[in-house]
Amino acid sequence: MTTILAQGGQTDLRLDATVLDYLLVAFYFLLVLGIGYAARRSVSSSLDFLLSGRSMPAWVTGLAFISANLGALELIGMVANGAQYGIPTVHYYWIGAIPAMVFLALVMMPFYYGSKARSVPEFLYKRFNRTTQRVQAVIFALSSVLIAGVNLFSLGLLLEALLGWSLGVAIPVAALIVLAYITLGGLSAAIYSEVLQFFVILALLIPLTISGLARVGGWNGLKAAVTNGPGGAEQLSSWPGTSLTEIANPALSVIGIVFGLGFVLSFGYWTTNFAEVQRALSAKSMSAAKRTPLIGAYPKALIPLVIIIPGMVAAVLVPQLQVLKSGGTTDVTYNNALSLLMKEVLPNGILGVAIAGLLAAFMAGMAANISSFNTVFTYDIWQDWVKPGKSDRYYLQVGRWITVIGCVLAIATAFIASGSGNIMDYLQSLFSFFNAPLFAIFILGLFWRRMTGTSAWIGLLSGTAAAVVVNILVTSGVLALSSQAGSFVGASAAFVVGVLVAIAVSMVSTPKPAAELGGLVWSLTSKEERTHESHGEDSGWYRDPKVLAVGVLALTTILYIIFW
Repeated sequence: MTTILAQGGQTDLRLDATVLDYLLVAFYFLLVLGIGYAARRSVSSSLDFLLSGRSMPAWVTGLAFISANLGALELIGMVANGAQYGIPTVHYYWIGAIPAMVFLALVMMPFYYGSKARSVPEFLYKRFNRTTQRVQAVIFALSSVLIAGVNLFSLGLLLEALLGWSLGVAIPVAALIVLAYITLGGLSAAIYSEVLQFFVILALLIPLTISGLARVGGWNGLKAAVTNGPGGAEQLSSWPGTSLTEIANPALSVIGIVFGLGFVLSFGYWTTNFAEVQRALSAKSMSAAKRTPLIGAYPKALIPLVIIIPGMVAAVLVPQLQVLKSGGTTDVTYNNALSLLMKEVLPNGILGVAIAGLLAAFMAGMAANISSFNTVFTYDIWQDWVKPGKSDRYYLQVGRWITVIGCVLAIATAFIASGSGNIMDYLQSLFSFFNAPLFAIFILGLFWRRMTGTSAWIGLLSGTAAAVVVNILVTSGVLALSSQAGSFVGASAAFVVGVLVAIAVSMVSTPKPAAELGGLVWSLTSKEERTHESHGEDSGWYRDPKVLAVGVLALTTILYIIFW
């Protein structure tokens, strides 16, 4: 996706931004920095800086949870998928997110939060051993700076194409803004900024959707245009999604979506990715921690309506995309859909809000990765491995300095990402490398008390190796799969290999005594230990995680019926 914004092409993607638009963007930057400065007053310990002192209310952590995921890669990539594939793109949300978010809330958060672990690797130490903790800490630190770099590179390309900023200017400027508010206020600043960014992103997407639909004659006009266009009526139905998976057999396509995306990739991302889990761990109570992913699940279920539909509108409204979809030659790609639609339908003033929304999306994605990176590095690598036994103030300073180093590394990895032919494929490959094998180890260790520490880190590395091998076979052409299908297969291979290796090694190694696994393994944890308080701020049926879970699953089912 180095042609994400048609670099060097003939199409003019430059937005006609005015002084008013730039003033709105400047105001947004000042507001974010103000949040960082205000949050600075509440930071007096490493726990305050890295986990907000576990004091955040559920509605704040819930919106931050979903905002951390709603990065600009999501905006650009899913608008592009909407333009290319249409309604089948909803699978990334409704089966590729919601069930896993519910599982995280009801099944895994009682163990994460109840164990008092400060990070996912620290939970692995409690369940398995130091080696597993350290292996996963290094893997997570690497994945965090790589994914933060993807966000930075994408932002740089966007600002270069839309505003004329060079990559050499855009990437460091964006990194410095994120660095400033996280270094000032730590995770609290990141979380409160993410809540603001959530609404700023909606301020981009909602007017874009309404204006776009108005231009094509509403929903009925859009359906007619898509039906009569090159995509055909297939792009108005979610199943079997053969165009999305590029698997011709409908049954195999459904299996690929349900198992590869809906189970392995989705559960691997949402239940073990510390950039997301960290938001829930910062909540003030077990109930609030459980509710965090569920509160985030409601907007996650509805967001496709303002991301995928604009992509479909762009595909019928923008001439260059019409040519591309018809198989013709043009100098743009589907990844240009968002910027082309913004240029087509948004007036000045709203354009400034839209630009701020894009900046918010990139910064939210990068901030989530940097704030989780500094926590894992400080606690799991520096405190527990390299320099144990120091004062809390020492680790607070380490957390601040590693935030600076993380941003510098993200700038470097942004240019690594520039060598990828397709950034979304690159990102999905990273998820299959790092998230899928971790999920295999987690789920096996949670429900099988016999699993050992040695099997955990060997299974983790084996699963990662399996995903890398599949990626090499796909990119070299040995396996005739598309990049998306290759990610599904790679994630599935990582999961299966990780589980099988972990089982085999567990049978020839010694597990922890049952007495040490209470609160860490399902069968050895009482129902009372998994139950949250339900009085005071946690009282009321509308705060019951089970009620929230049933509600969002019902909403998702209704949406699937509507767009079947």
